[in-house]
Amino acid sequence: MTNPGKKNVTLAVIVGIKRLGDNRDSRLQPIVTPITTKDSNNFLSFHENSMHDISSTLEGQWALVTGSSSGIGRAIALELASTGANVLVHGCNKREATNQLAEQLRDMGVESEALLCDLSQANDRLAFVAQAWQIAPLDIWINNAGVDVLTGEAAHWTFTEKLAALWPVDVVGTIELSRSVGTRMKQRGHGVLLNIGWDQAATGMAGDSGEMFAATKGAVMAFTRSAAKSFAPEVRVNCIAPGWIKTEWGEAASDDWQKRASGESLLQRWGTPEDIAQAACFLVSPDASFITGQILNVNGGQRN
Repeated sequence: MTNPGKKNVTLAVIVGIKRLGDNRDSRLQPIVTPITTKDSNNFLSFHENSMHDISSTLEGQWALVTGSSSGIGRAIALELASTGANVLVHGCNKREATNQLAEQLRDMGVESEALLCDLSQANDRLAFVAQAWQIAPLDIWINNAGVDVLTGEAAHWTFTEKLAALWPVDVVGTIELSRSVGTRMKQRGHGVLLNIGWDQAATGMAGDSGEMFAATKGAVMAFTRSAAKSFAPEVRVNCIAPGWIKTEWGEAASDDWQKRASGESLLQRWGTPEDIAQAACFLVSPDASFITGQILNVNGGQRN
């Protein structure tokens, strides 16, 4: 028998958002679908079972982002915290910036601590992992740290000097941290590792910078594929390969580089640290639970 006190109700439910235009400043419009349900309890059950967003999937998880005192790493840490994840932030020697970021994350309502470590030193790397694990067993580890050889005094170093600085942090550091953390995660039964590569490592770019970063980031990308096999099925391992991202170097780049970076993207713009952060949050979330061993280009579509 139908309960006469309950009526069918048609509800307009927002199921997504679309952008009216091709740039980040374009107006957003909700995507609405009608839902007919017998009562509000049925609707709530439908909502809970069929709809979720990334803002709820990382709540309460613990993440660590290396090299998060500035640039892409900082954007990733902020994005993770916005989803409810607790975040350990890391810097090499930027104590004030790292502490300020941790304080900012705590103000967002999550737990956060700042850790300092020189990732070029093998013993320091091992101690760093142990220190992080004492704070909390980690669900997410993002290897973002890399040596800046494009700005400041390092920009004037020789090719050999730059490569010697990059290798122990960008390559050996990423590999050893991944192996150490991945082993702990596998023993625990779950976890996610995410590395940072470079989109043109796979295709090549002429010049000193192209050769350096193809060698170092290409190594990280190749390692990622093998690590995914080593740590499966408990631990997922993926890599983001950014294109031209407007970090400190991009902000000060010459007019020629500004035109080149925009021109090489099908979307005709620089990427932002936030573009990488949003992709990172997806890859470490349960929404990407069937994705491992993959290299995700985040470059606006590369124009060959």
